[in-house]
Amino acid sequence: MNTAAITVAAANSGTPWLTVAGAIPLVGAIVVALLPVRLAKVTALAFAVADLIWVIVMAAQFNTSGPTYQLTEQYSWIPQFGVHYALGVDGIALVLIGMTAVLMPAVFLASWHDADGTGVQRSPKTYFALMLALDTMMIGVFAATDVFLFYVFFEAMLVPMYFMIGSFGVGPRQYAAVKFLLYSLLGGLLMLVAVIALYVYSSESASTGHHGTFMFYSLVHLALSPTVQKWLFLGFFVAFAIKAPLWPFHTWLPDAASSAQPGAAVLMLGVMDKVGTFGMIRYCLELFPDGFHYFTPLILVLAVISIIYGAIVAIGQTSMKRLIGYTSISHFGFIVLGIFALTSQGQSGATLYMVNHGFATGALFLLAGFLIVRRGSDRIADYGGVQKVAPLLAGLFLVSGLAGLSLPGLSTFVSEFLVLVGTFSRYKVAGSFAVAGIVLAAIYILWMYQRTMNGPTAESVAAMPDLRVRELLAVVPLVALIIAMGVYPKPVLDVINPAVKATMSQVGSVDPVPAHPAAAQNGAQP
Repeated sequence: MNTAAITVAAANSGTPWLTVAGAIPLVGAIVVALLPVRLAKVTALAFAVADLIWVIVMAAQFNTSGPTYQLTEQYSWIPQFGVHYALGVDGIALVLIGMTAVLMPAVFLASWHDADGTGVQRSPKTYFALMLALDTMMIGVFAATDVFLFYVFFEAMLVPMYFMIGSFGVGPRQYAAVKFLLYSLLGGLLMLVAVIALYVYSSESASTGHHGTFMFYSLVHLALSPTVQKWLFLGFFVAFAIKAPLWPFHTWLPDAASSAQPGAAVLMLGVMDKVGTFGMIRYCLELFPDGFHYFTPLILVLAVISIIYGAIVAIGQTSMKRLIGYTSISHFGFIVLGIFALTSQGQSGATLYMVNHGFATGALFLLAGFLIVRRGSDRIADYGGVQKVAPLLAGLFLVSGLAGLSLPGLSTFVSEFLVLVGTFSRYKVAGSFAVAGIVLAAIYILWMYQRTMNGPTAESVAAMPDLRVRELLAVVPLVALIIAMGVYPKPVLDVINPAVKATMSQVGSVDPVPAHPAAAQNGAQP
């Protein structure tokens, strides 16, 4: 292990950028909860926009040629146990926080009437306050550099989502909410055991001065035996595989996605699930490289199964929301494949895939939500010929769907291509099977579009109105990002690549050298 790979900027130097980024939505949640209903929505949107502006300014402070971790903060929290309130971001965490900040205003605009109704459980201000609280937890989980603090945010973000599904969802929402919570708590319990074990081993290690610590920067230097690494790796990995979700830990997702309101589903699929794959890169790989290498063959098999299984099952769905849920299982298979291929292309592609999936699936789910609100059904068979009566909705739905199948020129193509190139360079068999996911994606996306948007106009949608201004403001920016990042992904990759390089160096891995001499002479890099 190369312990010099991680560099950290001086803590507490200047503005507490990350603390403020998390505090803005938290303050917003409190304010919204105290306001009259008529003001709650506008206020929640204002706080989300303010947080987006703050994150944009914060991102401008990040120096891609500087230390690996920047914008750092560190304060002693529970000194008796070596727990710190410690925040910091590398390029990977920064782009995920940026994705979260971009999605929040879009979700608020799209969810304007999701919680309208009577009774305390259906209060819009409660729903919007829960969204803002969830925003704080998601920023915290990406920014935490103390493993105990990470665990606190990891578990805390379950609470708002549980109530968003159980109190504001549709269909068997309580069953879906309990299933979501139980699966996540099971994974969190396993991770807690591993976190405690890390603290115990750190207290016995000379590298930490025989003082127990939860600081990530110190834990990466622990000299753990291969056997210990394997067990601790499993504790973290299972928790992250459930969150991701990776087959066979995925069964909670279709129920939760179909029962949640579209805005809540976007936050769950677009952001929360990324915590799983982010954790695999940050913790499973860097803290337990021996465990990572040992389990890689098995995890590659699970990733390939996720890609193919999610796509095949999506083809057979009759519900739009469940179909999009299963497509995400397939997409997360690609992300995990890129991570565990352990090549620079695979790692960069996996991280970029997380961001692109958030925008593409977010736009697709919001547009599906607009359809469902108009028709009152999410059954694909209840639609037909929508493009004739709502051309704007159909056109944006098509672009978002094409992003879901990774059409060249759209953002997801770049990330999927990088993942496959990175996988093929080290694991040709896994890469070959994964390619099948591209063909299957074309089937489930185009077939869904054909059945809902093309053909004779169904009588039930003949009077369907097109997108309103508020709905366009929610979706058009996401579609614009999908196109822009498909044409010019360099700015985002420039932020991601230094962090990927540091991660690869940390675990002592280099890209495979091409076997053919001519390939190496033509500029292939190790």
